[in-house]
Amino acid sequence: MASGPGHAEEPMQCPVCRHGETRPGAVTVPLERGDVLLVFREVPALVCENCGEAFHDEAVTAALLKQAEQATAAGVEIDVRRFAVAA
Repeated sequence: MASGPGHAEEPMQCPVCRHGETRPGAVTVPLERGDVLLVFREVPALVCENCGEAFHDEAVTAALLKQAEQATAAGVEIDVRRFAVAA
């Protein structure tokens, strides 16, 4: 499995606020490029209990980008969708 910020199974001290620890959770991620706005809900992340900053592992980031590219290629301009783990 991947390591580093965002690995969903390894809580860490938040590198942003340096006061909280991260906990597994789910967040909403907006992605915007040009005239396209995609909002992904229920995206797995490590979330800082103090400042709320979210960290995603490499697999989640790759899946988000793949799903965003697929939506853009299909002509989607604005969309809100639940994140699909296996995209």
